[in-house]
Amino acid sequence: MAVDEVFARAVEEGLKLAKRVYAGKERQFAVPPRPAAGMERSSEPFLPTAPMVYAVISDPAIVDNPDIPSYQPHVYGACDPPALIPLHMGDVGLEVECLLDAAFVAVRGRWRVHCVMRNKSCDCRLVVPMGEQGSILGVEVEVGGRSYYTQVIELEDYIMENTAKIEGGGLLKPQMFFLTIPQVNGGSEISIKVRWSQKLIYKDGQFFITVPFNFPEYITPFGKIFSKREKIHLNVNIGTEKEIMLQKTSHPLKEKSRQAGEFTFLYEADVESWSNKDFDFSYSICSNDFFGGILLKSPTTLDVDRREMFSLYLFPGSNQKTKAFKNEVVFVVDISRSMKGNPIENVKSALSTSLLELRPGDYFDIIAFNDELHSFSSCLEPATEDTIENAIQWMNNNFVAEGGTDIMHPLNEAVGLLSSTKNSIPQIFLITDGAVENERNICHTLKTHLENSGTISPRISTFGVGSYCNHYFLKMLASIGRGQYDVAYDSDLIEMCIQRWFHRASSTVVANVTVDFFSSLDEFEVYPIHIPDLSGQCPLIISGRCYGKFPETLQAKGILADMSDTVIDMKVQHAKDFPLEKAFVHQHIDLLTAQAWFSESKQLKEKVTKLSIQSSIPSEYTCMVFLQKETEKESSLEKVKKGDSQKHAGSKDNLLILVRDVAIGFGDITATIQNHPTGFGEPKEPGTSLVYDKAIGCCSRIAYCCCCPCFIKTCSRLNDQLVIVVTQLCTALSCLACLECCTELCCDGSN
Repeated sequence: MAVDEVFARAVEEGLKLAKRVYAGKERQFAVPPRPAAGMERSSEPFLPTAPMVYAVISDPAIVDNPDIPSYQPHVYGACDPPALIPLHMGDVGLEVECLLDAAFVAVRGRWRVHCVMRNKSCDCRLVVPMGEQGSILGVEVEVGGRSYYTQVIELEDYIMENTAKIEGGGLLKPQMFFLTIPQVNGGSEISIKVRWSQKLIYKDGQFFITVPFNFPEYITPFGKIFSKREKIHLNVNIGTEKEIMLQKTSHPLKEKSRQAGEFTFLYEADVESWSNKDFDFSYSICSNDFFGGILLKSPTTLDVDRREMFSLYLFPGSNQKTKAFKNEVVFVVDISRSMKGNPIENVKSALSTSLLELRPGDYFDIIAFNDELHSFSSCLEPATEDTIENAIQWMNNNFVAEGGTDIMHPLNEAVGLLSSTKNSIPQIFLITDGAVENERNICHTLKTHLENSGTISPRISTFGVGSYCNHYFLKMLASIGRGQYDVAYDSDLIEMCIQRWFHRASSTVVANVTVDFFSSLDEFEVYPIHIPDLSGQCPLIISGRCYGKFPETLQAKGILADMSDTVIDMKVQHAKDFPLEKAFVHQHIDLLTAQAWFSESKQLKEKVTKLSIQSSIPSEYTCMVFLQKETEKESSLEKVKKGDSQKHAGSKDNLLILVRDVAIGFGDITATIQNHPTGFGEPKEPGTSLVYDKAIGCCSRIAYCCCCPCFIKTCSRLNDQLVIVVTQLCTALSCLACLECCTELCCDGSN
């Protein structure tokens, strides 16, 4: 059973267990919504679509309303794995800040442990679904007079040894972060602030973003006396003087301020129920033609790197008549055994759609590879209707997932096919789910090939499927090849992501982009190293550090689709109020890590480590820990005992929990060789206790008995004390039902 399925089943069992919680006279027992008749069982309804907190229940006997005990019958057995009961949420606020092509999201919320007896405690689990290419930035927690926070520290052996037994956080699945808050008392309120970053999507002249903000009905607090406050704050800053326009929004935002290149919107209201849809919005930058600029900023006082920061951006504009280059395309597709099932079917469907998007004058070929090569044609074929139909039929017959993974041979074959292209962009699109031993050699070989190519060298775009491939190898290869990189960790997202990736890479409007400012600088460092082409479906943004003086104006030069030269004038802008250090640090860490992997440079690894710790963004060479802030009440003896771990952690606070697997890793060659199924994380076997299942069934019948219309009608006229008496009476009368359950359990031949 997959990780997300195990989680969803735990939530489903938790919702059943929550029937034991007495909700007061108005709602009686908390009964979760049931799926409609005829619906197939699915994990989707139980996976969070907004930040959520769950009570982790191993002992079902502690489940009850901490304010109004319902005196439910005792439940024997344990929940293994633990059940997860979604906690009620008291208020929530969402803050979104958009800086060029990146968004920084913060959610503040207050949750209550409404389902555990007041004299009992349990762990609570925060789960945060993040948006497109989401990356966790930090968590702060206040509960019961205790304070916790996350911190990024250097990855050392002694840290791993000290924390190996107290890990409780990481990625439940890609872009779904979780963290365990230890031992929270029943009835306690938990205040949480969680921050993450995600990518803005650019399409047809507009930026789009979707932030998970869809809350289920069952986290609404009992009764109507609790006010529910919902707040959304949106700030967009593109760092230019161009006018920006809000195009679409899912929630009723009100404009608060506006100036050149920046606006702020706000939504705030008391609500009856929480937001039941994601926060979606889009905006456009008002310009028909190409435009660009350079943002320049001095280092902050806390910055260990004293060089100036800069960012160069080029936008394609919204003119849909801008002519894109013709393409000569070779798809290089992994059909090894690990791609079996949904992955290869979704890749096949995505490529079929991509072939239909090729324009008149384009050429293509397809190379499928495992241990061997399988080519659609021995040469590039024109993208005619008949040829594309034949290619789709060929894929249906030849995309059979079997064998191992050999990437070098098909890439060399693709480079050979594109050796004599003219007046078009030669494109290699590599799709793989595996890691291989000769990845550095592949990068070196292709780098040599491309450096010795003609006027327009082949572009290499890479796409990773699942978590076993080395994504830093794929990023480095795309950087060397001036192409696009993308990834789909979930097989259900493969088709959508490949189509978007192909559309972005095949829509080049300016190729061979160069900028003349490097000659005037004493020293510079730029990410990525090779400037990619400008696509009609993606802005070109590079950034870096430098010593030296920038001129007031600069020019970006390139080649248009008709092979004529073009020049884009750019103004240098001193961005005192634009947080450049925040906007691009994630990109710097990613590309520096790819370079460190490629060059095997210890110096670059140390550089990534320092940047990761300074920015509090986890990397491959650092780790995230969950710390409890030291209180004034802590004794001197306790401080002495904890001195060693404080020293190693680089903090005066107590090291509690190690947050594992936040970084993506460098691939898994063993899993690739053994052809493990494509996916994220290891599959897990179901382990729900049979005793627990039977106990839930028994308790559910009793809970529904107490919720029958006659009982509710009678209790609505009684005071709380009499309600308790009647509940106790129902409990006593239900003993026969419990005995029947126990007899059935003990006599079950399958147990």
